[in-house]
Amino acid sequence: MTPEDLDRIEAVKQLKYRYWRSCDGKDPRGFRSCFIRSGARIDYGPLGAFDDAEPMAQIFEQVALHRVDGEYVIFDMHHGLHPDITLTSDTTATGRWTLKFRQVNLLDRTETVMTGEYDDEYIVEDGEWKMSASTLTERWSIQRPLGDDARVRVGTFTTPDD
Repeated sequence: MTPEDLDRIEAVKQLKYRYWRSCDGKDPRGFRSCFIRSGARIDYGPLGAFDDAEPMAQIFEQVALHRVDGEYVIFDMHHGLHPDITLTSDTTATGRWTLKFRQVNLLDRTETVMTGEYDDEYIVEDGEWKMSASTLTERWSIQRPLGDDARVRVGTFTTPDD
């Protein structure tokens, strides 16, 4: 493997990390910017399957930025592990990742823990790596109620509408 190949693989990893930071940071623009301009194939199971990133970005924005009495009520944590990136050309690649996901939902007073596998396709668009396809297959999840004694402390988020 050449140094250039290693740089390409690292760039793909950085793209996926930016994607997860955007998810956790409630950043719809950052989320959307991780995908190609048009025609990305996305299948996130219960969240839906789409032939473009825009509908998924709209769902993300509705969920991530949902507020009650001015306060956010949904909090996500995405941890990506075990990257397996395969370069298929100088400007295309595939990737597989294990996801560890946790969500606190103050509307439903629940906590969800889930693990799954991402299968992605990447392409260079305008000189930058972008996702052209992303499929998440859930392996297992558990949802449990937050007890009356649960205290949730929320930090700060800088979002486009703040």
